[in-house]
Amino acid sequence: MNFTFKQLLIATLAIGVCMSTVSCKSKKNNEGTSSVTGWSYNDPENMGGFEYYAGYEQEVGPGLVRIEGGTFIMGRVEQDVMYSWDTQPRRVTVSSFFMDECEVSNSNYREWLWWLGKVFSRQEYPQVLRSALPDTLVWRRALAYNEPYVENYLRHPAYSEYPVVGVSHRQATNFCKWRTDRVNEGILFEMGVLDKIETLKKQMHEEGGGGRNNFNTEAYLYGALNDEVIVMDEENNPFEDVKMPMGADEEGEATKRNVRLEDGLLLPKYRLPTEAEWEFAALGIIGNTLSERVGERKIFPWNTHVLRNPDEDSRGKMMANYVRGNGDYMGTAGDLNDAGDITVPVRSYWPNDYGLYCMAGNVNEWVADVYRSQSLEDFDEFNPFRGNVFRQKKLDDEGKLVETDSVGNVVYEVQTQSSIGNRKNYRTADNRNFGDGDKWSNQTEGGGNDWTTSQATTGDMYNGSKADDNLRSLVTDSTRVYKGGGWRDRAYWLSPGTRRFLDENESRDDLGFRCAMTKLGSPQNQ
Repeated sequence: MNFTFKQLLIATLAIGVCMSTVSCKSKKNNEGTSSVTGWSYNDPENMGGFEYYAGYEQEVGPGLVRIEGGTFIMGRVEQDVMYSWDTQPRRVTVSSFFMDECEVSNSNYREWLWWLGKVFSRQEYPQVLRSALPDTLVWRRALAYNEPYVENYLRHPAYSEYPVVGVSHRQATNFCKWRTDRVNEGILFEMGVLDKIETLKKQMHEEGGGGRNNFNTEAYLYGALNDEVIVMDEENNPFEDVKMPMGADEEGEATKRNVRLEDGLLLPKYRLPTEAEWEFAALGIIGNTLSERVGERKIFPWNTHVLRNPDEDSRGKMMANYVRGNGDYMGTAGDLNDAGDITVPVRSYWPNDYGLYCMAGNVNEWVADVYRSQSLEDFDEFNPFRGNVFRQKKLDDEGKLVETDSVGNVVYEVQTQSSIGNRKNYRTADNRNFGDGDKWSNQTEGGGNDWTTSQATTGDMYNGSKADDNLRSLVTDSTRVYKGGGWRDRAYWLSPGTRRFLDENESRDDLGFRCAMTKLGSPQNQ
């Protein structure tokens, strides 16, 4: 094949460029230069300014602690005294994540209620605040004088740092969503990306705004809030500290754009931890290993198998808030054993090896998983989690986020009120979905069908029936796991491997929650 002089010259120059500027095998990648094209990153004159930020490390969100993941044996450590056979040991691996140092307190939760009252008018949206209110009537007992807790526990300053209770799984989930948006909104305020005064005016109904005119992280990233943008110029560049570029149009003038996911400035979602994450964090085996060798399996979140502190300076003091024996909730006057008649402040006792407080006792805690007794028979070895129906997300014609099911049908979340009307906490031992296991627990008060009829299906068993007289299983798709033991529990439930369940719309006076967050990137703590 014959080549012209011009063709040979071009080929020679091309080889020279590859050897001198790219050096694919030997030249270390520079964060300012592409290793595949040799073009400069973050330069408006190159392909419109492709942006790349090297060395990203996720910030720790407010209230969170880093939990370095790893492999561990999930499930019971001691004998199964309840004979439930639903916590059999199995080895799994959990990714690194973040978790609240403490349980969500009354003051934390009241902050959400205050925000809802400011944003959603009680006249226009009375159901919004009502659906978020904790059920303070969980304190009532037929043969006990607990009215002071009904009236004071949530709002009185004496209990501000005590864990919030009377909160359903749905309410805890919605709190996590609200927290995500407020934290990310605060980040944009601090950077000067959003004008704090003007943004808050749009949100508060006293200022003529309110309702749905509030900041939402997902809507912002999807571009649904198109009026909230970054002004990129040399005098006010919010990305200056993180080496992000200034945008520019064809004439070189500063441009505007939203913060994007690629910027890494906004934090991932706050959420409820999975059962595996919660149990892993509670055990805190990071303080009980040597070169991948686990010295012994822990029964409780602390190192000893007893419930009193063995250290010389605190010897004999209780490690958690629980019931020591019949009728003994706090000990003898003058020498209280756990100093907690009911709950105690969220930073009580000693943190575990991850720095987490009250991972045993005080209050039980909701986790994200749906309860199934045989979860141990059907689980993924990596980040095990059992949820409900998988749903995809999309935008409607107006650019607003909607949720769809697996076949594309639009579905909307329905908030249920737990404190006003139709209270599920008023139930007898034989109530359906959560009964005592005898024949009458498996049917409605009206007598309903039994499971021998040909019409009964699996869907009827787990989801219930639209007809009130049909049967339901004791466990449904709305049954959620809770863990950790509480101030009303004996020591057995303080072991992280134990598990119980409750309908996601119910609540208790010894059940609260804490939030978690996914850790992006390397599992190791930098």
